[in-house]
Amino acid sequence: MKKYGIILSILLLTASSVTVVKAQQEDPFEQLYKQATDNVYKYLYKDKYGPVTPQWRGTDAFCYQTTGKDSTEYYKVDLKTLTKTQVSRDTLDAFRTPERQRGGWGGFGGGYAGGFGGFPGRAETGTRSPDGNWECLIRDNNIWVRNIESRELTQLSFDGNEQDGYQQPFWSPDSKYISALRKQEHKQRQILLRESRPDDQVQPKYRWIDYDKPGDPLPQAVPALFDVTALKQVPIDATPWQNQYDLTLGRWSPDSRFFTFEYNQRGHQLYQFVAISTDGTARILAEEKSETFVNYNDLYRHWMDDGRHILWVSERDDWRHLYMIDAADGSIRQLTKGSWNVREIQRIDEEQGYILFYANGYRASKGEDPYNKHLLRLDIKSGKVTDLTPDDGNHQVHPNRDWTAFVDNWSRPDKTYESVVRSATDGKVLLRLQQQDITGMLDAGYILPEVFHAKGRDGKTDIWGNIYRPMNLDPSKKYPVVEYIYSGPHDSFVTKDFSTYERFSHLVEMGFIVVTIDGMGTDNRSKSFQDVAYRNLKDAGFPDRILWIKAAQKKYPYMDTSNMGIYGYSAGGQNALSALLFFNDFYKVSVALCGCHDNRMDKIWWNEQWMGWPIGPWYSENSNVDNAWRMEGKLLLINGEMDDNVDPASTLQVVSELVKHNKDFEQLYLPGHTHDLGSEYLKKRTFRFFYRNCLNY
Repeated sequence: MKKYGIILSILLLTASSVTVVKAQQEDPFEQLYKQATDNVYKYLYKDKYGPVTPQWRGTDAFCYQTTGKDSTEYYKVDLKTLTKTQVSRDTLDAFRTPERQRGGWGGFGGGYAGGFGGFPGRAETGTRSPDGNWECLIRDNNIWVRNIESRELTQLSFDGNEQDGYQQPFWSPDSKYISALRKQEHKQRQILLRESRPDDQVQPKYRWIDYDKPGDPLPQAVPALFDVTALKQVPIDATPWQNQYDLTLGRWSPDSRFFTFEYNQRGHQLYQFVAISTDGTARILAEEKSETFVNYNDLYRHWMDDGRHILWVSERDDWRHLYMIDAADGSIRQLTKGSWNVREIQRIDEEQGYILFYANGYRASKGEDPYNKHLLRLDIKSGKVTDLTPDDGNHQVHPNRDWTAFVDNWSRPDKTYESVVRSATDGKVLLRLQQQDITGMLDAGYILPEVFHAKGRDGKTDIWGNIYRPMNLDPSKKYPVVEYIYSGPHDSFVTKDFSTYERFSHLVEMGFIVVTIDGMGTDNRSKSFQDVAYRNLKDAGFPDRILWIKAAQKKYPYMDTSNMGIYGYSAGGQNALSALLFFNDFYKVSVALCGCHDNRMDKIWWNEQWMGWPIGPWYSENSNVDNAWRMEGKLLLINGEMDDNVDPASTLQVVSELVKHNKDFEQLYLPGHTHDLGSEYLKKRTFRFFYRNCLNY
């Protein structure tokens, strides 16, 4: 009997397995997703001769590898003879060197070139003065100095304590002064994360993390100055720099006449670059003011070698441009001008008098996509600007060591990569390397994205985005449209390079048209374009996005927006839900992943930047929680319980309000998941939701 029981169990288990497999095979979504996967892999990895990543050797030669027609190919390029020769893998390996450091001016991150470690005379605890005669110490939260010869120790400050102590002392180059900060610390807010199903134990785990939120108290600092010769503290009137979001100490001038600090006022409407003279008096070297916000993460400064001039980036004329500050007399000279933006400083050559930098919008007046980045060269003395990469596309450059030449890889979403070597003096093409070949992709049925633009809400400004279409598109049929959204004001987000795969490629090949758009409120256009986001994150550029989609639909009637879908992650998750609250006459189906649904619940630095301080009624007006009662349409909320970027409670508060107002929705709350929700499982859950509610409704 036992034998027959075992056989029966095996038969039942086998039958059950067959039933599960058969159910999966008969699930129309699974069949469609498999077909989409097959379609993606028909064209994926079929491209040849893509963008070139050079391995430079010196300034005149480099090697690179590329995917060729039949196998990986290796090439050596000689700029002396302007030749390209196919070589072996061994030759490439011989050229490989550690990544070269390009200096400290690669972006607008807020630090001086080289970081604090590169400043002359920085004094840390127990650090000697530049002349070697003194030592600076921090003892009991106060500043002390020791005479090296006599070993005599003298206390210079007396008001420091554990909650309000001195830190970051810097020696002046002449060893006569010390600058420092006195900083009042505070205990940060903490939030609790619960890991319900840890791998190594049965019981849940708990983790507290520091997490300041809008409106929370912040540390306050004041600049301090000490005269080492007189062995005393020099008083500074710090009244003008109260109510800080941040105050950061800068550097001493080479002649030891002054030191600098930067003051970011709470609310981000005032940013000052300040010099303190050795007598304790202050003067403003640069000041940025705005009735909305100063985007301080886009600011930049670099001291020139003469110790007098400072390269500065500002949006004071509505566009992000270069300025030169004369630290001696406070005068400011604008170096670049026009309806375009300086993006990233690549090289400053003071000896030859030029600056190389990325910019976008430089060729927009000629009809080019204003987000495309070009490498420009500025002659500092004459102000002449030369576009070193004039082709219509988005450019990525890889320079040689002395920046006399560079590899330029340029493309667009609708144009494959072209790789050339250019002169860094005038942009002349020295050698054409290769053109990306996607014949295999096109033969497999791949359809290139379309770069599309239409007028925004003001009837004047062009809004730009991309349209992605499935293989075997039949214009006589209807295709549901889904927008993939992220509208954080800190950047622009639509892809500008050619790409063979996007995170929504499977959705496209399931028979959807996917669109991506940069509406008003995002960065890298004019400051006034970005200012739309001020105290208005619920806007998310939707008035522009809707007009853009309607313009595309008018041109392409097969675009079906009757059940318009939208999804996004993080700030995009906030946007995706906002669509069903504030714009539900157009958007009907939404998946909101790991969204920040109330800006009072999210991290302080990102939210106060755009929403301002102190907390006002506009926070509630923009809240997906407080406006959840407005929800109309089909909604899926997804977030992870261990999200340390966006407080997981933000989504749960939305759930509470939706339940309170008797709204029908779906939720997927994920044990152990963080802010990263990019798994295959979650991708399928997201696309299945659109399948049920957009494609198969």
